[in-house]
Amino acid sequence: MKHIAFIVLLFSGSVSLSACSGVPFSYKVPVQQGNIITEDMVEQLRPGMSMRQVRFVLGTPAIEDSFRSNRWDYVHTERAGGGGEPTRLTVIFDDNDQLAELDGDLAPDNWGR
Repeated sequence: MKHIAFIVLLFSGSVSLSACSGVPFSYKVPVQQGNIITEDMVEQLRPGMSMRQVRFVLGTPAIEDSFRSNRWDYVHTERAGGGGEPTRLTVIFDDNDQLAELDGDLAPDNWGR
């Protein structure tokens, strides 16, 4: 009797584990990382804005370069199962800590002109 209970327990455990490994039917959770930057947020940016004003509009940058304090990088990825390309926006300030330049996927072509 003890031997049969062990076999039944072993069989039910292996069936339960094999049910979890259904790769074609598995759900992949979308994972967002970085800063969500919208076109509306970028449209609010104007040349000459202070660092504080830019941080208010865009939030804290994902990357603040310790060697170049006048450059902030905003990166956003949304991946479900490892796919997806990141979007990025680089904000560059002049020597007076005023917004001077935008670069990246979300930067308008005619910004600052």
